Amino acid sequence: MCLILVAWQIHPDYPLVVAANRDEFHARPTAAAARWREVPYVVAGRDLEAGGTWLGVTETGRFAAVTNVREPGKPKGLQSRGCLTRDFLSGTMSPRDFSASITGAAFSGFNLLVADAETLCYCSNRDGPPRVLPAGIYGVSNHLLDTPWPKLTTAKARFAEALEHLPVERPFFDLLADDEIVPDEALPATGVSLDWERRLSAVFVRSPDYGTRASTLLLCHRDGAGVLIERGFGPDANIIGDVRVTFGQG
Repeated sequence: MCLILVAWQIHPDYPLVVAANRDEFHARPTAAAARWREVPYVVAGRDLEAGGTWLGVTETGRFAAVTNVREPGKPKGLQSRGCLTRDFLSGTMSPRDFSASITGAAFSGFNLLVADAETLCYCSNRDGPPRVLPAGIYGVSNHLLDTPWPKLTTAKARFAEALEHLPVERPFFDLLADDEIVPDEALPATGVSLDWERRLSAVFVRSPDYGTRASTLLLCHRDGAGVLIERGFGPDANIIGDVRVTFGQG
């Protein structure tokens, strides 16, 4: 997952709204968002290589999402970052307790957002201690929370505008489909080649081998009902499927 936008406790009807793009190698085996057979209260996609997930929600509104920290050349962690989201969603620990329990050294660089109905926490093994986030709009890509990379700044502004049109969903998917490349002078320097900095600077990433594979919108209503919509993409950026899963009693 390479872009997560979160509105927490600021909309009168939707206390949690998430719009996100997952960027990954197209060859990595993946299952689309669905209820997990062995844990049916979890709604999430699944990384079929390591068994975790990049983003998911539960019937009771527990939410988790993770991105990697871009740090080419660093040794790979022993555990998959997708296990963090999987374990929070399938467990019962509070966001605070779960964040505090993580052994950061076991993982490559990550940003993790976990929430229940009362609390949203952010933690990263490349930042300071976990912290509880107050009401607001947040974004994370492949550095730390709210690092003002151009694509994150632009996406957050469009996300804020889209919130005003809820329950209309299209503005969120329009912003997630933005494939504009940032000018060279505005690119971050993250240790990859200039060609890759250009490709990865877009909200929606395109390349034959690696790119945006899923765009997700999560809407959690104040009455307890919610919906997760996932749009999947192939190597040519063509839509290969839409998934819509409702959850909660309402």
